[in-house]
Amino acid sequence: MKEDFLRYQAQTTPHPLAMEISHAKGCYIYSIQGKKYLDFVAGVSACSLGHCHPRVVNAIKEQAEQYLHVMVYGEYALSPAVTLTKLLAKHLPAPLSKTYLTNSGTEAIEGAIKLARRATGRTEIIASRMAYHGNTMGSLSLMSYEERVAPFRPLIGDVNFINFNAEEDFQYITKTTAAVVLETIQGGAGFIMPTNNYLQKLKAHCEQVGALLILDEVQPGFGRTGKLFGFEHFNMVPDILVMGKGMGGGMPIGAFTASSEVMDTLMDNPKLGHITTFGGNPVIAAAALATLQEITESDLMAETLQKEKLIRELLVHPLIKEIRGMGLMLAAITTSEEMATTIILKAQEKGLVLFWLLFEKTAIRITPPLTITTQEIKEGCGIIIDVLNEIKTQA
Repeated sequence: MKEDFLRYQAQTTPHPLAMEISHAKGCYIYSIQGKKYLDFVAGVSACSLGHCHPRVVNAIKEQAEQYLHVMVYGEYALSPAVTLTKLLAKHLPAPLSKTYLTNSGTEAIEGAIKLARRATGRTEIIASRMAYHGNTMGSLSLMSYEERVAPFRPLIGDVNFINFNAEEDFQYITKTTAAVVLETIQGGAGFIMPTNNYLQKLKAHCEQVGALLILDEVQPGFGRTGKLFGFEHFNMVPDILVMGKGMGGGMPIGAFTASSEVMDTLMDNPKLGHITTFGGNPVIAAAALATLQEITESDLMAETLQKEKLIRELLVHPLIKEIRGMGLMLAAITTSEEMATTIILKAQEKGLVLFWLLFEKTAIRITPPLTITTQEIKEGCGIIIDVLNEIKTQA
């Protein structure tokens, strides 16, 4: 299978990990060679409830027996999608009440950009340096990392950049700005947290100049920070909320949510202002609904902060400079890029799945399923410490 994988399936790097998967269950992945791996990555924060959670699998099976795709998004009332968006509205603060379902987080970002320009009548979009919002052309236009964007220019125009957590950059957000787009917690940059009431102050400034604030919660969303969405920790509400990854319990989905007043501007002038064939697919929506129900009806969010505390207590080592992030969205910062890669690869040899971050090369991603147990945390952190001790001994 590995040979066919490399020959026929398009790759994203010259040297993919190419682990050959047999099956996955709970917090474990199994290779076709019979090796068991504890998953500390959760499909890059996508598998909120672990692998093949019974509630999600049952929802998929039940919906698949009723109907699959029947009509393009927004024309028919399909119970899974309607119930999902209604439940989201119930758990979101006003005025966030109407949700557009998409196929992925990057597609949701595309829709949010269009919505902001349509609702404000303005064109300028301001994003943060070292942000990551996806890889489609609009999302890529919000990236300041020249090495990654240069080969694909020209991108969409009238996009400018500010520094995350830099209040002095508010001066660049003016009455010509349609929207500011930020990750609530910067992911690829190294799980950078907003500080000093930054998001609250930014929202106030946006309101002052009539710009919309779009928060990208594709990674922090769906309980990963101890609340349903990360912004809930910071005493503010965005104008447009973007979500994805952990929303589907392992299935592909994204969404953006706004007030009815803002969202309804996509309905007319022109009609079909934003359309998708498979957004809101009933099987995918059923999986997302089951995921949302499980997260909001259980103690998983409260337990997430306790699990963070345990991870921080266990991962104390001279080769770990700090641990950034919150909840189960954590990054262990090591002493070098080479060190991070060595740890990730050696941990995999010992049966632990870790991964890199996009921009912060010294970081190790620790984003396990929310369902991970105390014993599994101890097991995984024990492997990391063993690897670090081996490296230190050999140095």
